[in-house]
Amino acid sequence: MSAPLIGITGFRSLPYGPLARFTFNLNESYIRTVQAAGGLPVIISPILKEDELRELFRRLDGLLFSGGGDIDPAIFGQARHPATQGVSEERDRAELTLIRWALAEDKPLLAICRGIQVMNVATGGTLVQDIPAQISDAAAHSFSDDTPRDHIAHTLAVEVDSRLAHVLGKTTVTTNSWHHQSCQAPGQGIVYTAWAPDGVVEGAEAPGHRFAIGVQWHPEEMFHTRTDMLALFRALVEASEK
Repeated sequence: MSAPLIGITGFRSLPYGPLARFTFNLNESYIRTVQAAGGLPVIISPILKEDELRELFRRLDGLLFSGGGDIDPAIFGQARHPATQGVSEERDRAELTLIRWALAEDKPLLAICRGIQVMNVATGGTLVQDIPAQISDAAAHSFSDDTPRDHIAHTLAVEVDSRLAHVLGKTTVTTNSWHHQSCQAPGQGIVYTAWAPDGVVEGAEAPGHRFAIGVQWHPEEMFHTRTDMLALFRALVEASEK
């Protein structure tokens, strides 16, 4: 059996140099983890036209929504908080479209960090735009750039009967953390399945879907040493084979 084709959402960087050139980017760890899980990764450009995006979606076996900048809060009916940053209209458009197609057509997906927020917003949910400003007594969920990406920030409590707990093989998990926003109210058909000790939502899924899981942490940065983290990607690949 050939390896399933897993589309990973990329992003366009800010222009650099005297000619203001743009580049497309994606952390290498996403590619490496999909490879380790047995999938064939391909990066999805956010500048594709809708018909091109649809053709690529048709060919993909599964989807991985990566981390990145914030979603435009106007999409979920909120004024922009001063801490909201990195908004990209083209990325919002492409990812919201892709995740709605995937949920409607039962195509497997794994949504990481920004990805879980896209899944929530795409189904009508809302976000906390800045955890430090909007959640009292919140723990640290983001760290300086010189902090190792696999730094363990906190534990999680995972819902016992959830698909996420089944995949991870446990209901208490230690994770890294690199986000300042989080899910607030769930979208239609979305249930929250994991929480940090301060109550911040860290996991979500769409029950009844072949495979639709979102996590707020970054398992791709820990797959080398953590079988539970690699298990998330293996579950995506296995669901994409069927």
